[in-house]
Amino acid sequence: MILRVPVKRLPHAEGLPLPAYQTPGSAGLDLMAAIPAHSIVVIEPGARELVPTGLVFELPGGFEAQVRPRSGLALKSGVTVLNAPGTIDADYRGEIGVILINHGAEPFEVSRGMRIAQLIIAPVSQAVLLETDSLGDSVRGGGGFGSTGAGTL
Repeated sequence: MILRVPVKRLPHAEGLPLPAYQTPGSAGLDLMAAIPAHSIVVIEPGARELVPTGLVFELPGGFEAQVRPRSGLALKSGVTVLNAPGTIDADYRGEIGVILINHGAEPFEVSRGMRIAQLIIAPVSQAVLLETDSLGDSVRGGGGFGSTGAGTL
């Protein structure tokens, strides 16, 4: 399915390519850091930073965009998206920012144009909640937080 999504480029993203799928089978578009040229954002171990992308999306109704970590940054540097997945609602018209956190042992440097996160565009459902005094039974019941066991074979 091809979904057409209008994107507005803000002045600080001029010269950067629009997010793109890196392979034909990719699910996520790579978001890039739109920080000033020749500058670096340093994220110290344990610290977090809001990194601008310079992009505003007009998602169609019934869709959301999810900001997710890039696995390579997580594995190699311990850097991930703090509120993963970050949700961008269809009615949001502000700049997409990525909250990166450094769980690694070394400072992490973000430079202009660095691919910092993935953007997944997905359909959403809205629910109508119906308050009730009773719910149907299930095998699991109210068990949670490891109640089904350790999962070893």
